[in-house]
Amino acid sequence: MPSSNLRTTLLPILALLLAATLWGVLWYPLRLLEHAGLQGLWTTLIMYCAASLVGIVLVIRRLHEFSRCPGLLLLIAIANGWTNVAFIIAVLDGNVVRVLLLFYLSPLWTVILGWLLLGERISVLVALSIGVAMLGALLMLWEPSLGFPWPRDKIDLLAISAGFAFAVSNVLVRKAQHVSVTTKTTATWLGVSALAGFLLLYQSAPIPTVSSDVIMGAVALGIGGIVIMTLAVQYGVTHMPVHRSAVILLFEIVAGALSSQLLTNEIVQPIEWVGGSLIILAAYLSAHQAAKD
Repeated sequence: MPSSNLRTTLLPILALLLAATLWGVLWYPLRLLEHAGLQGLWTTLIMYCAASLVGIVLVIRRLHEFSRCPGLLLLIAIANGWTNVAFIIAVLDGNVVRVLLLFYLSPLWTVILGWLLLGERISVLVALSIGVAMLGALLMLWEPSLGFPWPRDKIDLLAISAGFAFAVSNVLVRKAQHVSVTTKTTATWLGVSALAGFLLLYQSAPIPTVSSDVIMGAVALGIGGIVIMTLAVQYGVTHMPVHRSAVILLFEIVAGALSSQLLTNEIVQPIEWVGGSLIILAAYLSAHQAAKD
């Protein structure tokens, strides 16, 4: 395979698959840190501050890019801030597979936002995928006692809103083609750090009394995990259409489902699997249409 094809096709796919796998199992070290006394928001702050320091080193010669399009980078920071904070809280407190399935309504939001912001057309097949995704969501959210398909608790709301913010982020990253991947990535890390810090101040959260090993574990997870995952996502999303990247990232559900089955006693109800399967089918239909365009 010529090196140009490798860079334009295979590398972005491999980068997204790596990121999806790591994101799918991230919940486990997060829960280990929480069991050691480091609450989710504190873990998020430490991880992303560590990643931000790496990012600042990476973009030290590209600081001019922040002044070139500050508004767009600020929106990327805000969208990614909510994506990561909401997702981390949801997987810490909720059922891992359910959270992932609701989070990955993001291809639905991506289709709609791509149409609104990037001018990407919505064909009959894409419209069908939206309908299938909505049906899957209705099945997953249906609560007979409530009589209406609405998120049953704050975990559902966090998972859905994180997926929506992720779709916003992907569209914005795709739109910012003239900005380097490292700059967009650093903006992401700074955004998550800022939001986590703000929420901790808002909650007047006490400083956790944990060992230095636990703190270093969060730092290591930030540098060795978050840095790799975010760079991989940013690279992949930058180098392929948003529909396709959103679908490849669905592999996170596979990684999350396998790891949760092996490492927890969590149970996903049959109706949730049916709804989740419809969401995945919708993502496939969207990708199939994107391949035709």
